[in-house]
Amino acid sequence: MTASKSSRARNARAGARGGAARTGARGGTAVKDAAVKGSAGRNSGAARNGQVRTAATRNGAPERGARTPVVQDHPAPAGTGAAPWLQLTTFALALAGLGVSVYLTIAHFTEAVLAGCSESGLVNCTKVTTSPQSYVFGIPVAVLGLAFYLFAAAIMSPWAWRAARREIHLLRIASLVIGMGFVLYLLYAELFIIGSICLYCTSVHVITFLLFVLTIFAAAAWGLKPGAPWKLSSAAVRKLRLVPPPD
Repeated sequence: MTASKSSRARNARAGARGGAARTGARGGTAVKDAAVKGSAGRNSGAARNGQVRTAATRNGAPERGARTPVVQDHPAPAGTGAAPWLQLTTFALALAGLGVSVYLTIAHFTEAVLAGCSESGLVNCTKVTTSPQSYVFGIPVAVLGLAFYLFAAAIMSPWAWRAARREIHLLRIASLVIGMGFVLYLLYAELFIIGSICLYCTSVHVITFLLFVLTIFAAAAWGLKPGAPWKLSSAAVRKLRLVPPPD
């Protein structure tokens, strides 16, 4: 009887130890499964985040922390030069000066009397056009005026005013400065050497002076390169943004 009880007690203790071992094994397996599931969840979340960042990058948005400036460049249209009224006015004045110069050149070589011009007193066109001062370096002043206004008609055209090259606008100013210097010399020669003036020559002088004033005004108001496109518009500068650093 006693041996039987002892045997049953030993069997009970052995069964209890086996149950605890099985319970521990099942608990360890559960912990391992939970760890695996958690790791898989983290990997899946990271993969999803990577896909989102990749998609955003494809759509043109830089990744966080890139610190790359995003510039939306909206190029401004090219300038059109000085105001249209000034372009047309200077072009018309240049054509008028060209017409008078052509007439003076023809009259010089044909020795014709200038129409409507007095031949005595202060206004004496023949005295002026036949004087030694009507030649400069052996070239008739009428021919020099013709060459100047041929150039002026081209440089004062609306197409030249809208040109993007700075050299064209500098050349326009330089030519008018030279032209005004020549006009001052001729006025001095007429008033203090010859003692008479020519109405046709005076009209050319007035036209040259007006072109000089308008050209200087245009340079002051619109600059020396009015037709050039801008490299970066103000709208593009305002839209310059830096991507914030990563958290």
